[in-house]
Amino acid sequence: MVPRKFEYHVPTSVGEATALLKKYGSDAKVLAGGMSLIPVMKLRLGSPAHIVDINRIPGMEYIRQAGGNIVIGALTNYHDIQNSKLIKEKAFILSECASLVGDPQIRNMGTLGGSLSHCDPSGDWGSVTLALRGSVKMRGPTKERTMGIDDFLVDTFTSALKPNELLTEVSFPVPPTRSGGSYVKLERRTGDFATAAVAAQVTLDGSGACTYAGIGLTALGSKNLRASKAESVLLGKALTAKVVEEAAEAASEDAQPSADPLRGSAEYKKEMAKVFTRRGLELAITRAKGGKR
Repeated sequence: MVPRKFEYHVPTSVGEATALLKKYGSDAKVLAGGMSLIPVMKLRLGSPAHIVDINRIPGMEYIRQAGGNIVIGALTNYHDIQNSKLIKEKAFILSECASLVGDPQIRNMGTLGGSLSHCDPSGDWGSVTLALRGSVKMRGPTKERTMGIDDFLVDTFTSALKPNELLTEVSFPVPPTRSGGSYVKLERRTGDFATAAVAAQVTLDGSGACTYAGIGLTALGSKNLRASKAESVLLGKALTAKVVEEAAEAASEDAQPSADPLRGSAEYKKEMAKVFTRRGLELAITRAKGGKR
């Protein structure tokens, strides 16, 4: 199938893009990487009358450290995140996540801002951003605002973006020393959307007690979920096998999956939430202690 007819706009500034979004409202859709929008249009599951292609806007592709944060421009693709020296050194979980998204073509085209804006509960970036307690910057026609990822992710395919706003930047606090993270994913086949996936990030003090815990769940609810109960199990404790198992059980309780004919029952997915939280935490703890990646 081919898309229905639409009008194509190519703004060269954020101001021009947000003006177009304001003018056309719900009839307009933003094209970034296009990994989700183009298939939807081809299948005619969605038929926007106006496409606003933001790929000609300069200055929206970057990865840099600003003070205590790593900031990434919204049009930065997964390949660049995966291979960034800064990210590998400071927040390896982001590189690992990028390596597990789709195939090389998708990693070369897909963008961080586009994925988060799409707010697919099976998308990988929401969970990693939750685990790192990241935030997003959004710009409308007249003002800019910043929001934590927990508030930005609203529901299935629903973010806190207003119709006339663009997501322009994502910011991640740089984890302190003795930190480690991992992203582990269950797929039917390589490159598929997750049946279940877990992002885990921990920081240990000199005695081995957990001073920070972030856990994000993919494909286990109506949006990417924070496993709050599991995080609270870890904080202030030495991360023994028993504590990790308790956190994994809590993550299963935090999960809110639905059954589907391709990827299994809700009960199965809850069990996988437990299994992959355990695996993710074990790997994150090993890395926090200086173990191999």
